[in-house]
Amino acid sequence: MFEIIKSGGWMMWPLMICSIGAMAIIAERFWTLRKSRIIPEDLVVQVWRLHKDNKLDDAMLRRLKASSPLGRIIAAGVGNSAHGREIMKESIEDVGRQVMHDLERFLDALGLIAEVSPLLGLLGTVFGMIEIFSQLMQHGAGDPTVLAGGISVALITTATGLSVAIPSLIFHRYFLRRVDEYVINMEAEALRLIEMMHGEREASL
Repeated sequence: MFEIIKSGGWMMWPLMICSIGAMAIIAERFWTLRKSRIIPEDLVVQVWRLHKDNKLDDAMLRRLKASSPLGRIIAAGVGNSAHGREIMKESIEDVGRQVMHDLERFLDALGLIAEVSPLLGLLGTVFGMIEIFSQLMQHGAGDPTVLAGGISVALITTATGLSVAIPSLIFHRYFLRRVDEYVINMEAEALRLIEMMHGEREASL
């Protein structure tokens, strides 16, 4: 492996940094975007029971807000219950956008890696080809195997760039889709709970 990196030239080092960064972001996002952490299974049921028992005071709302992204969205709606349904809905949507921004943390960097890696690989190949033709001008093309070997070495950076970019792009799209689904589900759960609290919907928890 080290020989391949070495043969690819100095442009392999930024590609290796991109690769390590992409793997770190993917691992961190898989851990952070777990459904059990974002949308706790029994949280809506617990909030509904607290509401029925008249225990949704300010201290409980603060704990709810800090518990999870879903708790943060629910707390925004419940905390504005005195201002009417429209204000509550707007609060839920505003906080939902903030939560989406937090859940998309590092995804811009992952998308940037997916875009930049092929360009870095291509740049490394261009530099390699320039060096090959420079050597040909100095020493001639007496041995075709030297030319073929030089081209194969130059193409290593392109292959490496694509190898980094393809999984980075796939996971970037995957995580964006997952965040969108989480936010839609959380807003729907918060609105459903608020409608039940106002008697506009039957409690079906």
